[in-house]
Amino acid sequence: MTTALAAARSAYAAGDYIAALTVLSDLLDGSEDAAVLLLLADTFEKLGLLQEAADSAARAADCADPSIEALNRAVTLHAGFGDDQRVQLYGMKLFDRAPDDAANAAHLAASLLRTGETDLARHFRTPLAGSDDPRHIMLAAQLYADEDRDPAVLSVFRKVAALHPDDPFARFKLLSVARNFCDYETIAAIEAKLAPALKQKDASVFEGDTAYSNLLWCGDEAVNRLASNGAAHVRFPAPADIAARRSSRHDWGERLRIGYLSSDICDQHATMRLFQAVLEAHDPERFEVTLYCYTPDGLIGRDTGRRARWGRIVPIGHLDDTDAAATIRKDRIDILVDLKGRTAGARCGILNSGAAPVQVAWLGFPGSTVGVDLDYVIADPIVLPDGSAAHYHEHVCRLPETYQPNDPRHRALPEAASRAELGLPEDRFVFAAFNAQRKISLQTLDIWAHILRRAPRAVLWVMIDGALARSNFAGALQARGVQSSRIVFAPTLDYSSHIARLQAADLGLDTFPYNGHTTTSDKLWAGLPVITLKGTNFASRVTESLLGAIGLPELVLPDRDAFVARAVALTGDAPTLQRYKHTIVANRFQAPLFDAERFCRHLERAFTTMADRARATLPPAAFDVPALPPRKGAFGP
Repeated sequence: MTTALAAARSAYAAGDYIAALTVLSDLLDGSEDAAVLLLLADTFEKLGLLQEAADSAARAADCADPSIEALNRAVTLHAGFGDDQRVQLYGMKLFDRAPDDAANAAHLAASLLRTGETDLARHFRTPLAGSDDPRHIMLAAQLYADEDRDPAVLSVFRKVAALHPDDPFARFKLLSVARNFCDYETIAAIEAKLAPALKQKDASVFEGDTAYSNLLWCGDEAVNRLASNGAAHVRFPAPADIAARRSSRHDWGERLRIGYLSSDICDQHATMRLFQAVLEAHDPERFEVTLYCYTPDGLIGRDTGRRARWGRIVPIGHLDDTDAAATIRKDRIDILVDLKGRTAGARCGILNSGAAPVQVAWLGFPGSTVGVDLDYVIADPIVLPDGSAAHYHEHVCRLPETYQPNDPRHRALPEAASRAELGLPEDRFVFAAFNAQRKISLQTLDIWAHILRRAPRAVLWVMIDGALARSNFAGALQARGVQSSRIVFAPTLDYSSHIARLQAADLGLDTFPYNGHTTTSDKLWAGLPVITLKGTNFASRVTESLLGAIGLPELVLPDRDAFVARAVALTGDAPTLQRYKHTIVANRFQAPLFDAERFCRHLERAFTTMADRARATLPPAAFDVPALPPRKGAFGP
């Protein structure tokens, strides 16, 4: 047999595949020798008989204690013509023996994706992330696309950007990933390359950026509208279709039927923490409210029971956009309010399917929802001053005090936690910065470093998740002259504990150009003053709006130098700082910021004005909601 096998190999090497096949066929009579079967597979492959080649490799892989080579050939040959069952059978066996084999991982992952087993496919992405094969890298990118915690994602998208240096989608994906891991070297390099396009407002470059990600680094409203990645796959209706939606016959009732559209309908989500008391304050005599819910089951499972008190909830997660819009139309909703905008999980196609005669954007996204059929965006005079309307396709409806609702009824307000239990120094000034780490832009980092260099007795208390992100953040500050001993990293806590710990800080620092939104209102609710910069777009003006509504507009600084100077000065001015804190506490149940009932009445006036125009067959138009008379006395929690 040894002699015959050698002869077959010699014939194969000489390119005489028929002779090799003849010898091998004789050798297989009555036996299953793996070496013979593998050579037979190679011979069949050379002759173009791929099915026979794959079957021979499978026989070799089915032998007792098959070799890695046999398993590899079985996987590769069956992958060649898409036999997913055998690719997965032999690929799993090979993975157990050679878990770092990137080629096998690629075959397995691709096969599992074809059979719809995406979650299982992700188990094989680690070897792909370590490969330099372009095919493996692109497959890894597909499997890591929604990952924001595994450091491997940074390496993967670095490789993708290197493979496609002129692709705006690859560039902006890497920029987005780098923000999640505080990789400021990568961020700085990409933003430097983007500077000319930013100056020229080059739409061809910014089509690779998502609307949300663009707000994290760009405060230019004209450029924000150019970030169209994510909008292209949603069909925007033609002008005639929009006009037909607005003017089609509609059965208006005595009560206004308001629909809220969201994937965040859970009392543990930030949106509903803000909104729930306003939702519960709607006047049932004048408004009929329905929540159209496509909230993931996992998030619904975290709800503590308040969701059940919010009225009629219609699940639409199982419906496609067309059927969901039909459900909303069947319910004769007058005004559909989208609470998501251009954020993760949004169902913009529902709005583009003509779901209601009046369609409104509010709360979820601080900008124009490009590519979505919306009549109005709800804002306030600070976040959208007169000059901003030109950058919005929606007509601007401005509430009189702030666009952001706040809940004073269900929001936790525990006693302050002690510095000792939080690991904070008792004798240092504590700056608190609890905004998401992706909001800590280069501009923000430079400002914070400047403050800390000028205020040597201060520490920065910051919430950053992940060892790599923390290391990168500390390294970036150290490069700017701030030692890591000046940084205190805060863990993630439950909401009540978070509000308790905020009270242990001295002053909150905002982020730019994307301010704290819920995080700012949480600090103010806890009695912690926050300083911010005068902004240039919606996302960068939110903290100014909230400070105005609590009665502390003086904490809005005109420029970077003034911001740094105020922060540094307050480290040595305890009386002024105490006055700010006293103002917040005194105004908590008096000023408009946390007055959910007052906010709801303003919101209802907005809805009534929108409906009155639609009933009169008038097109949407910008308007300001007049303020109610000032409240006399305090309102209750």
